[in-house]
Amino acid sequence: MPKVRIKLNSADIKMLNVICDSIKSIAKKSGITISGPIPLPTKKLKITTRKSPCGDGTATFDRFEMRVHKRLIDLPANEKILHHIMRMQIPKNVSIKIEIKD
Repeated sequence: MPKVRIKLNSADIKMLNVICDSIKSIAKKSGITISGPIPLPTKKLKITTRKSPCGDGTATFDRFEMRVHKRLIDLPANEKILHHIMRMQIPKNVSIKIEIKD
């Protein structure tokens, strides 16, 4: 039976967990067992810059970091469930990718 793999990415972990919980609740209401959400390794993007605008002066630095959190959900391919998932309101800062696996 074909499976559906849903990949979610976001820098905001709270919104990511809200979306994962809503997908789990949709699957639970329909009686389908899902595997996930599986947390994948977090990507850390780091940037170090000088504090002074001209580049001269004391050697003080600002360090910025952005974390990209990822989740993976597998569920059986069901047209009714996929229709509900595609109609969900997903915020702009959450990226979703849906694949069908055999």
